[in-house]
Amino acid sequence: MYAIVNINGIQTKVTPDQVVEVPRLAGEPGGELRFEQVLMVADGDRISVGRPFVPGASLTAEVLEHFRGPKLRIFKFKRRRDYRRRRGHRDERTRLRVKSISV
Repeated sequence: MYAIVNINGIQTKVTPDQVVEVPRLAGEPGGELRFEQVLMVADGDRISVGRPFVPGASLTAEVLEHFRGPKLRIFKFKRRRDYRRRRGHRDERTRLRVKSISV
């Protein structure tokens, strides 16, 4: 069984007991989150596709931790102009464990 779920604006394919990393969500580690925007659910031969969401379907996940992703470096320059700019950032992320997918 798997589902495609819209989590924080990103479509993610999930299966039960899978650990996924998504952009930062509100919620304390150890708490549960419920996602109602399920786009598709597949259970063996049976596939349910929503328009845009599958009615009555939901996903329950446990928040494992909040962390920061890898550092991304941004470097800009213009040749022959003595212009160089170096910046970087780290995204805030949340690690979730999918508990159940209900239809």
